[in-house]
Amino acid sequence: MSSLYERIGGEAAVDAAVDVFYRKVLMDDRVNGFFDDVDMDKQIAKQKGFLTMAFGGPNNYTGKDMREGHKHLVARGLNDSHVDAIVELLGETLKELGVADADIQEVANIANGARDDVLNR
Repeated sequence: MSSLYERIGGEAAVDAAVDVFYRKVLMDDRVNGFFDDVDMDKQIAKQKGFLTMAFGGPNNYTGKDMREGHKHLVARGLNDSHVDAIVELLGETLKELGVADADIQEVANIANGARDDVLNR
């Protein structure tokens, strides 16, 4: 069976999704404050690598693990409502790009599976 990465369209699809996703994130007042002091070019590159790996594509991710990478945000108030918003925006992005509902659900499951690490619980 093909990986989620292959089903959604591989590298080009992940690149497009991350670009659209961060445009949505930066326009969303629920979560955009967490990105005020972030180098978005670096963030986008890290996210592309992470999602490629998380979706079953080549593992070239060299960033921090979820716990370490989000610890400073938890200290700034990151909570379940913010994770919910991110999962929602990612789902909207994938829907707009024509990804199948079952694959979007799989992405949501992956994101929710990382929730406790992201929130350092």
